[in-house]
Amino acid sequence: MAELKRLSESRDLTRIERIGAHSHIRGLGLDSSMEARDASEGMVGQLPARRAAGLILQLIRQGKIAGRAVLIAGQPGTGKTALAMGIAKSLGAETPFASVAASELFSLDLSKTEALTQAFRRAIGVRIKEEAEIIEGEVVEISIDRPLASSGAGSSSAAPSGATAAGKSGRLTLKTTDMETVYELGGKMIEALGKEKVQSGDVIALDKASGKVTKLGRSIGRSRDYDAVGPHTKFVKCPDGELQKRKEVVHCVTLHEIDVINSRTQGFLALFTGDTGEIRAEVREQIDTKVAEWREEGKAEIVPGVLFIDEVHMLDIECFSFLNRALENDMAPILVIATNRGITSIRGTNYRSPHGIPPDFLDRLLIIMTQPYKEDEIRKILDIRCDEEDVEMSADAKVLLTKIGTETSLRYAIHLINAAALACQKRKGKVVEMDDISRVYQLFLDVKRSTQYLMEYQSQYMFNEVSGEADGEDAMQP
Repeated sequence: MAELKRLSESRDLTRIERIGAHSHIRGLGLDSSMEARDASEGMVGQLPARRAAGLILQLIRQGKIAGRAVLIAGQPGTGKTALAMGIAKSLGAETPFASVAASELFSLDLSKTEALTQAFRRAIGVRIKEEAEIIEGEVVEISIDRPLASSGAGSSSAAPSGATAAGKSGRLTLKTTDMETVYELGGKMIEALGKEKVQSGDVIALDKASGKVTKLGRSIGRSRDYDAVGPHTKFVKCPDGELQKRKEVVHCVTLHEIDVINSRTQGFLALFTGDTGEIRAEVREQIDTKVAEWREEGKAEIVPGVLFIDEVHMLDIECFSFLNRALENDMAPILVIATNRGITSIRGTNYRSPHGIPPDFLDRLLIIMTQPYKEDEIRKILDIRCDEEDVEMSADAKVLLTKIGTETSLRYAIHLINAAALACQKRKGKVVEMDDISRVYQLFLDVKRSTQYLMEYQSQYMFNEVSGEADGEDAMQP
């Protein structure tokens, strides 16, 4: 019984997924005519901003115009990062999406310009096409001849597995709807088939050059061999035509991955160790030349992606100057930046500018503004977050939480959902009620109440430099 309990616990652990601030976002929530729905794919409200993001999405998908930049600006908690995440989800896995916080550039061992260059090249994909000879068919029979041991049973048991596999030989019978062929197997191929657990009735593909075995699925004609099959079993048709075919294989990599492979002695492993370091300009120039040759020959295709820089006001004047130049490159991705600052100082200068961005760079940007959420929109967002966090809440509790979100901030209200669920568990309840919300509201302060508390007791804090009550009120106003 204890064994069964441990097994069920281990299975539960594999299904645990961490819930992030934007894990409920599935896309931009647009219909076929690129009009924003009120609430769809985790997105609520912000209709003009989402419509604008939809046009940017089309621009990215076309991939014809390089070096365009978009600024998402708005107050804190108005869904700027959610909008960028919606663009990323809508693009899918094929289009590269690189995300970086502006403050990261100042905490790396690399120079700021090198870190930005690497981020740019992570957002540019290369789809490399190559033709490969493949044997594809349904397995009719696998027979393996095990060699007799030359010096008795004792030496056979002591032989290493590699040597045993190397001594084996066998035959593999493959068929399509038009033909059937028997292939002689060596030790390495037998080992590869064993690793993939290939058996009679499977549809497989063999790469002639590398010897790689890929199991495509189970033949539909053999679907009644077993009364029950697992959920991962995939049934496919028996291939037609000849067994040997020439197929176009597509590999998707980013320019940064190609840079690292060609600039480090350990090659591709450097990507996993994180030892990318500074990459010389000569290496990048050679790679760009080679990729351009592949494009002309039709072997490769450039996939311009998206580079998202959050909290862009943290960049200094040197970074903005570099971005000005980098956006003019033919290989530049679509740049999406976000900020919650108003008119503030440009870092590294004494000048003030809208959003802390220099006017010459600001002139390059398409600007999308986000607006504060209305009360009914906050209610819809809280409903979505309750479903995402698997918290059952009463209607009255949601009304109270919506009121708290309107008077304080949406982020504060979202933080209270899980805290209220824990308070509910403590009293052994199943549905979060108003009392649970009130309890956690008293336990955890929001910004306004925290500021008010500091104003009342500021004289008791260390290093208090606020000269007077009036000055303090101005300084501490959120």
